[in-house]
Amino acid sequence: MSPKTATFWPILAGVFVTDCATKQIAVDHLMPAYSPHDVIGSIIRFTLAFNPGAAFSMSLGGASRWGFTIAALVALAVLGVAFRQAKPDDIQRSVALALITGGALGNLADRLRSARGVVDFIDMGIGDVRFWTFNVADMGVTCGAALLVWVLWHRGTESDGLR
Repeated sequence: MSPKTATFWPILAGVFVTDCATKQIAVDHLMPAYSPHDVIGSIIRFTLAFNPGAAFSMSLGGASRWGFTIAALVALAVLGVAFRQAKPDDIQRSVALALITGGALGNLADRLRSARGVVDFIDMGIGDVRFWTFNVADMGVTCGAALLVWVLWHRGTESDGLR
């Protein structure tokens, strides 16, 4: 098994399982929805929310559930191609792709499971200034995307002779 494969699958599974488990705990213990539960004062709260749209509450109206499901499937296909094209020893790219893929699968599972949408519950901010409520899958996608940009930029500067 190549290093990229040995890295990719456990991280993908870890993000996916952690996302699904934490969302189930949120649904089971944070009712009623949209009622904040302080964790670290009001800076970090757990607030159960359902997002039928996509990141930052983007919406396609009544077509959101299936439109974003199709978009996720296309993104997963692109991620699969990117994984296959990565060199066998490219662990950084493998980690980035695993984080993104695990997160995308976690949110896709929510869309397929319920018309209510993606389960979000991590609520951060100060007073009335709040970040969008998010979940473990969102953290995987965001951290993975940031890492992938860094890896591609870093490798691009090396190949351009800038490093």
